[in-house]
Amino acid sequence: MKFKLSLLAAVAATALSATAAKADISVATAGPITGQYATFGEQMKKGMEQAVTDINAAGGVLGQKLKLEVGDDACDPKQAVAVANQLAKAGVKFVAGHFCSGSSIPASQVYAEEGILQISPASTNPKLTEQGLKNVFRVCGRDDQQGMIAGKYLLDKFKGKKVAILHDKSAYGKGLADETQKALNAGGQKEAIYEAYTAGEKDYSALVSKLKAGAVDAIYIGGYHTEAGLIARQMKDQGLTATLISGDALVTNEYWAITGSAGENTMMTFGPDPREKPSAKAVVEKFRKAGYEPEGYTLYTYAAVQVWAEAVKAAGSTDVAKVAAVLNKTTFDTVNGKVSFDAKGDLTTPDYVWYKWSNGAYAQVK
Repeated sequence: MKFKLSLLAAVAATALSATAAKADISVATAGPITGQYATFGEQMKKGMEQAVTDINAAGGVLGQKLKLEVGDDACDPKQAVAVANQLAKAGVKFVAGHFCSGSSIPASQVYAEEGILQISPASTNPKLTEQGLKNVFRVCGRDDQQGMIAGKYLLDKFKGKKVAILHDKSAYGKGLADETQKALNAGGQKEAIYEAYTAGEKDYSALVSKLKAGAVDAIYIGGYHTEAGLIARQMKDQGLTATLISGDALVTNEYWAITGSAGENTMMTFGPDPREKPSAKAVVEKFRKAGYEPEGYTLYTYAAVQVWAEAVKAAGSTDVAKVAAVLNKTTFDTVNGKVSFDAKGDLTTPDYVWYKWSNGAYAQVK
């Protein structure tokens, strides 16, 4: 009887061990699921969901299925830290996030302390990867790269003319505006107006009046689509015809929903549209078949998950140090094409191109 009981106990222990070995691996995306930038949170969530679905359908990672957690930081730094702690408590091994640089930067400290790998699909402030944290990567470019291109464009197209530079005081917005200003000034041109505005307001008519009184020819906005859209609309109301120029936070159809025809000819920088890449064709078709257009950062988030999953397979572990070591020395095939990282966690080959808004849609300027 004792032998039988021991045998049963051994079988039960083996079964429990096997179950534990096959437990799900928790992964997460974190971003503005609610709030005025929720359109980007939706892009990230959709990208993450599809990536997890596809990876699980192909057998998962290390023989285990991925379990998705979603964190809502509403692009608020304090909420981002709370979300990061919640995800750590949930045992998450990887986070594709956050969206806003002002959220990613403080959250990255939590992830570093808790041994969680972070790959941001969208946070472009240089500080994120300048902190010296070994667990932090991004699959997008940086503001100093984007600002350099914007500054060059202003020098080429508006040399000797009046240029205004605006920002929303956020880590992303001010960082991008300052890098653009730096590039403009380095080219020998001083901006006519440099002004901050407060995000979340509805009336920017006083700011627009100042821009009109200054007879500016171009306005560079470091900020998000909601405020930029309102400024564009209020510019039209006051008859200000200056060219509005901005960065990658205008990569959503919501921008035109706010501006209407006032958004015509708005210029913005963003990476080459991943939807047009052969490497994304099959995934894009899945999204469209499901009735969702994978614009903006949808495919960037999908790529972040792809990179992490492949690095985990190569490392044979979800251990952050082992996975990071693979990330730092490997080139990955993703929906965004080939991706590799430098020692800081930045892309080795970032690229920005110009887009123009017209007739309700944005298209790359060839």
